[in-house]
Amino acid sequence: MYIVHVHIHVKAADIEAFRAATIENARNSRQEPGVVRFDFLQQSEDPARFTLVEVYRAPEDADKHKETAHYLTWRETVADMMAEPRVGVKYSNIHPVDAEW
Repeated sequence: MYIVHVHIHVKAADIEAFRAATIENARNSRQEPGVVRFDFLQQSEDPARFTLVEVYRAPEDADKHKETAHYLTWRETVADMMAEPRVGVKYSNIHPVDAEW
């Protein structure tokens, strides 16, 4: 598995618009064949901070995701909503083993 946590800080005025755009992107992303999970989380203590938990079968699937129409639309839609650049942190799966996903 190839796992990415994307940490996002948006402008307070854009929280609801960001949520709507990202929910749409997440719904479509979960339909991609190489996507195992695509979770969208909002921080309780600071509602302007979000995390995407993206789990792909392989790194190539993450690359394919970034070529989809829904991702490109999302990226363009939310670009000006960012309070700071988003940060992606990549992980390797340990447990459960990949075969158990």
